[in-house]
Amino acid sequence: MAKTPAKKTAAKKTAGKTAAKGAKKATPKKLSKAAKEAQELDKEIKKLSKEKKPAVKKGITPKPKGIRPERSSKATTADQALVLAMCVAQGMYEKKAEHIRILDMREVRGASSDFFVVSHAESDKQVEAIANSAEEETVKVLNEKPWHREGFENLEWVLLDYIDVVAHVFQRDKRDFYAIEELWGDAKEVKFKGK
Repeated sequence: MAKTPAKKTAAKKTAGKTAAKGAKKATPKKLSKAAKEAQELDKEIKKLSKEKKPAVKKGITPKPKGIRPERSSKATTADQALVLAMCVAQGMYEKKAEHIRILDMREVRGASSDFFVVSHAESDKQVEAIANSAEEETVKVLNEKPWHREGFENLEWVLLDYIDVVAHVFQRDKRDFYAIEELWGDAKEVKFKGK
């Protein structure tokens, strides 16, 4: 059967496309350096996305660094904060911190936390020991670490920030100078007697 001119033209086009496809496969396209890097990055992303991600517990959101989380207004949180404050005070007591006071800041306008725990010591070494003991006690008893800590460079005033509880360990002269209890004079004091 003879091919008509239209069929011959169609056959040529099909043969040309097949040859062009074969030619593209045979000669790989040269990639620029940036394109190669992009391909490698894509491979890494695919590889990482296939890896198992750590499980996140329901209801717990990770704390972003550098942004202080908001205080909660739940009643249970206030009770937990009081327990945490008592635990911090006990840690201070164990290293012979002087004049430990727990201030209830919940009804004080403008307060940044629910409780302040304040104490002092005579030397920088004792300030460090008291702060470390308070931190260790909260980890041991409540498995709670401070969100932020500062003052360990000069050890005149160490601060442990647990969001709802803020612990202050001063050297005696710095405590007198800053008079934190007087600054927050309308706060109620929580009775604490070390064990």
